[in-house]
Amino acid sequence: MLDEPRLCAVLDRSADPALARAQVERLVDAHPWLPGRLRADPLLAEALVAVVGASRSLFAALERDPAAVTMLEAATLRAEVDYRAEAAALLSGEDPPRALRRWKRRHVVRIAGRDLVGLADLRAVGDELARLADACLETALAIAAPAVPMCVVGMGKLGGDELNYASDVDVMFVHDGDTAAAEHAARSVLATMSRPGAEGIVFRTDADLRPEGRSGALSRTIEGYEQYWRRWARTWERQALIKARVVAGDGALGRRFSERAAAWLWQGPIDPDAVREVRAMKARTEELLDRKGIAEREVKRGPGGIRDVEFAVQLLQLVHGRHDETLRVRGTLDALERLAAGGYVTTADARRLDEAYVWLRTVEHRLQLVEERQTHTIPADPGARTHLARVLGFRDAGTTSAVDAFDAAHRTHKAAVRAVHEKLFFAPVLDAIAGAGTAALSVAAAEERLAAFGFRDVEQTRAALRELTAGLTRRSRVMQQLLPVVLEWLSTTPDPDLGLLQLRRLSEGYTRASTLARSFRETPAAAERTCRLLGSSRVLGAALHRQPEYVDTLADDAALGTGLRRDALVAEALDTLDWREDDRARRTGLRRFKRRQLLHVGARDLLGYADLSTVGRELSYVADACVEAALRSLEPDVPFAVIGLGRLGGLELSYASDIDVVFVYEGAGATAFEQAERIAARLVRAVGETTAEGRTFRVDTRLRPEGGQGVLARSVEGYVTYWERWAQVWELQALTKARFVAGDPGVAEAFLGHAARHVYRDPFAEDWRREIRRMKARIERERIPPGEDPRFHLKLGRGSLSDVEFTVQLAQLEHGAAHPSVRATPTLAALHELVTVGAIDAQDAAALHDAFVLCERARNYRYLLTGTPGDSLPVDGDEARRLGRMLGYVHDPQQTLRDEYRRVTRRARAVVERVFYGRAP
Repeated sequence: MLDEPRLCAVLDRSADPALARAQVERLVDAHPWLPGRLRADPLLAEALVAVVGASRSLFAALERDPAAVTMLEAATLRAEVDYRAEAAALLSGEDPPRALRRWKRRHVVRIAGRDLVGLADLRAVGDELARLADACLETALAIAAPAVPMCVVGMGKLGGDELNYASDVDVMFVHDGDTAAAEHAARSVLATMSRPGAEGIVFRTDADLRPEGRSGALSRTIEGYEQYWRRWARTWERQALIKARVVAGDGALGRRFSERAAAWLWQGPIDPDAVREVRAMKARTEELLDRKGIAEREVKRGPGGIRDVEFAVQLLQLVHGRHDETLRVRGTLDALERLAAGGYVTTADARRLDEAYVWLRTVEHRLQLVEERQTHTIPADPGARTHLARVLGFRDAGTTSAVDAFDAAHRTHKAAVRAVHEKLFFAPVLDAIAGAGTAALSVAAAEERLAAFGFRDVEQTRAALRELTAGLTRRSRVMQQLLPVVLEWLSTTPDPDLGLLQLRRLSEGYTRASTLARSFRETPAAAERTCRLLGSSRVLGAALHRQPEYVDTLADDAALGTGLRRDALVAEALDTLDWREDDRARRTGLRRFKRRQLLHVGARDLLGYADLSTVGRELSYVADACVEAALRSLEPDVPFAVIGLGRLGGLELSYASDIDVVFVYEGAGATAFEQAERIAARLVRAVGETTAEGRTFRVDTRLRPEGGQGVLARSVEGYVTYWERWAQVWELQALTKARFVAGDPGVAEAFLGHAARHVYRDPFAEDWRREIRRMKARIERERIPPGEDPRFHLKLGRGSLSDVEFTVQLAQLEHGAAHPSVRATPTLAALHELVTVGAIDAQDAAALHDAFVLCERARNYRYLLTGTPGDSLPVDGDEARRLGRMLGYVHDPQQTLRDEYRRVTRRARAVVERVFYGRAP
């Protein structure tokens, strides 16, 4: 029989002729009648060989079940099937669940045969699998016999009529009446569908897309769904409802559910934060795959994969579907056609996405057919990869293997998806905004899309886009090509309007614009990072405007990954001042030096190359270098040193920090004092005076003995005398942050040595503890400025920065004599050392650490965002949302940031109450 020429030809064309021959021989042994059928039915032979060559699991079904073989006969393959009627007939027989499993299995064989011999394309296969699942769910609900009106809603691939061979069937249950009865019926449906038997399962059925997921009620009334949608539904849940389709149960109830769901889904414009939320979820998935090392082999969630197409299509449906009912379709390819017909995407882009989507889903089908398992990853094993390529129709040709041909085709389709995806959202918008005669997208729809992606100021956007692309120069043509991608990058930033405005300023002037266009074209990494900075920070945007050459640095991972070293900064600052001849020129040079370094630190911060401690340390080093260079330029004629206190001393300077310093010199008599005092005054002016270039740092000398009434500089002996006779506890506490910043190292060493002996005393004085607690309590009562909400104050609020700092400093004072390691000036470093020596519990330290990091990052980022210092969370809603986005909060960023502040500071305050104040919990 197997030697018959026609069958031999079929076997030889198969993916694995030797394997196919062996499998057909086994089927003949199992079903002696099969040879005659194969001779009489050429289509049966084609389908049988194709199925056994593509799927081990379906081969096993064919070997066990002779009725499954007959499903591949020509008449059956070509016949229309009434799945619901056939499934309903099973209810009258014995053991309907078992009969349903066997019936479903046979029809999967039939659908796979139609697929593999070309009788059904991708859409038809997805639709038939979905109709098969619909019928199974209808039958399972009938078996459950619910005591209340009830229906089943298909979600995901089932709802979209685009099911895979191994898809989970995603469902939600809706009922009217008694919830307990509905829950019982829903559990019965899930059991019928998912309980395994000798025939396998019907379908893996998953109800986790219901409100509250696995924690939520299994079935809800329509009113229950509506209440949840109004109050708690996340953006992805709204997006998921695009696919919702009633697949089984009470028709009238299902129609009411569909009407209410559609009314909520399409009720109003989608919020930009909602768009960010779904995009962020997708980005996190891609990052996870990349870390696992399988992103390139993932056909569903990897870059250029199935999700890229589905995500883009659904997002555009959400944006435009409320005004255009033609877009309210469930299938991805149907929606893509409607989007192209309405001008929401270009016809060419829609065609490329259609072709790539069909390819990717076909690859996915072939992967899943092998064992009917839910997999989306192209195998790394050469043999399995070769088999996949051959099942897809590739064959060796000349020097090109089937695998090489498959890989090339796959790369082409993925690259096409990614390329289209990068410009899909904004290319039609640019045509519409520019008033191009060929624009298919209306201006109103373009503005609606811009708003959904965070560009709220339409007039500013229109003006910026026209200015960026004006003219017929090569530069303008380059920007026209790049702008769809640039807008895509800007739309992911905290403030897209700000980003576009700053990009417009950055490209002012022909030379600037030409240079920027060249950098953007040649180094996309620099372009993307530039957009991230421009849409996140007024401060860094202004710095980039003054230093446009830094754009090229943004493409250099090594440069961004290199931190600032103190010695190198000092050398560069000295070089900056050496060739300048007068004080004014030196002050100007110093301010430019500081701005260059701030841009580098800020870029490293926002792009993820530097954590909070690194940022604080590097900003402190920049301040050290400025003070050192300024001091040397003054050529002091007395041994003189600058000691940093507060944030500068602690190596934890923020972007908006003053620098707290005191001045110390070595010498005796009026002459030495006058020289030191003169140097100190000139140094304060050199660093702190405002010029046309701004100010290097605000210099605060009020922590010196006697505060603003005291002399600027004292000798080492003068400090010692003051500490011994007149120093208050808070002045000694401030010395826990003392650090050499600039000047004579020997003078600084003497100062710090004496300071340590006065600060870290053994035994620790209990009256110090009482005084520090009293002072802290007074600060809490009196220091928060009127009009600022103490519940969200980052510096003085309960559980915020001052709470952490006071707790750490009190512990340093108490344990510093016995354990010198805890004298570390940075707060977080000291906290770590206090845990090491057993002075603070590790869990308590973690709570303090988290509060410090959150509050300090929020202060830093608020300044970078607005250019204005602030010590509390913003009251303004727009600013609060932008700050929340900068800090990484995607869902309702303003409220999420406030909730996180409350959670973190509440934990920290509990530690402060117990550890600092000594109060019982």
